[in-house]
Amino acid sequence: MKKVIYKITYPNGKIYIGKDLTNTLTYFGSVDANIVANDFTDEQKRDFVIRKEIIFESESTEEINRVEAELIKKYQSNNPAIGYNRWPKFKPNI
Repeated sequence: MKKVIYKITYPNGKIYIGKDLTNTLTYFGSVDANIVANDFTDEQKRDFVIRKEIIFESESTEEINRVEAELIKKYQSNNPAIGYNRWPKFKPNI
């Protein structure tokens, strides 16, 4: 069975990278809903569109697990200014 890594883009431009081992069309990840909600006004929440893109596919669960972390770092979706991933912990280059 094909497994996927997807990128969710929110209306504010922030992103979330996740994996789906079942390749379910309607699965949108386990992002922390409270963190996302805090970025939007009540009015913005009334008309809310997100985009889901498949950015990697594999038959191998091991490969999906490895590549997910690599893509989170590549896209910096674990940087709170850029995205909603909280793992792996973001380490700014100082």
